[in-house]
Amino acid sequence: MQIQIFITGGTFDKEYNELTGDLYFRDTHLKQMLEQSRSQLDVNIRSLMMIDSLDMTDQDREIILTHCQKSSSDRIVITHGTDTMVDTATYLAKHVKDKTIILTGAMIPIVFGSSDGLFNMGAALAYVQTLKHGIYIAMNGEYFDYDKVRKNRAKGLFETL
Repeated sequence: MQIQIFITGGTFDKEYNELTGDLYFRDTHLKQMLEQSRSQLDVNIRSLMMIDSLDMTDQDREIILTHCQKSSSDRIVITHGTDTMVDTATYLAKHVKDKTIILTGAMIPIVFGSSDGLFNMGAALAYVQTLKHGIYIAMNGEYFDYDKVRKNRAKGLFETL
């Protein structure tokens, strides 16, 4: 079973400019993460965009949807910024019924070393192999149905509604 992974950006892949303190995008860290984790999964990685999810538009969501629909895999993981992850999951759920799609991300950039991103990606890869068709979010070691989850900004985690 090949797992399709789509990269969209988000905190997951942000870099840190030590001179200005700014966060920015250069490239995804996913390939190195999978190598570091010694993953033996059959994955196809494709970057669709590198944006902060607060900047994501319906046109961007349409690009994600089109790639999900056209993918020959029925098992898809999407890296995504946490701020609008639920919005994109809801959008996908309106149009995709025959695939298992997991959205995941990070609260802290991978390059910081103390990121939750590696753990979240590992969980997402496990869930995408085992859950029935549907749209889910994998964060904090849990999976959530797309329509029963929210980001709790005060606690910095995702929780069931």
